[in-house]
Amino acid sequence: MSLGLIGKKSGMSRLFQEDGDSIPVTLISVFGNYIADIKTEDRDGYSSVVVLKQSNNKRYLKKSHKEFFKKTNLKPGSLSEFRTQNVADVKIGDQLSASIFEKGQFVDVTGTSKGKGYAGVIKRHNFRMQDATHGNSLSHRAHGSIGQCQTPGRVWKGKKMSGQMGNVQKTVQNLEIIDIDNQNNLLVLKGSVPGANGSEIRIKPSVKK
Repeated sequence: MSLGLIGKKSGMSRLFQEDGDSIPVTLISVFGNYIADIKTEDRDGYSSVVVLKQSNNKRYLKKSHKEFFKKTNLKPGSLSEFRTQNVADVKIGDQLSASIFEKGQFVDVTGTSKGKGYAGVIKRHNFRMQDATHGNSLSHRAHGSIGQCQTPGRVWKGKKMSGQMGNVQKTVQNLEIIDIDNQNNLLVLKGSVPGANGSEIRIKPSVKK
């Protein structure tokens, strides 16, 4: 796996091609990424790079985090670790930009999906409604039977039922980089990514392409 970045979802737009086709795109700002720590095989048993995205938001920091940022002499922010073997060419404090990616490259994007609150099975799992007739009494959007008989006499784990919808970590794989704005540190990805506008996401080279 190669080095990745921490970005902020700026919003969605579309690009028109020469043949008239419209492509939906997501704009991601990767401004303020720095290398905060380097882990090596000799010291840590594996090699990786810890990337920091500096933030202007005042956040509560534990004493260990305060000492970490004080040691690195970097402004506090969000941290993310990327496994990579190419640790010899980087050092702590180096600034990273959108130029580490290439136009046409495929990436995997990880973010926290939008929270939809407590939802029923029709909205959450795309279940079918029961008959909306006079004979159906207060069961129009109910999920129906959830178990078997005395054997096994319980509800199987993982059963699709009502509950919290969204607000979970999601990864969308194989998104193509349509364009890169190196001056403004912007990535233009084809398609949508999880999360609301302004939320933080992780971008790393695709593992399947």
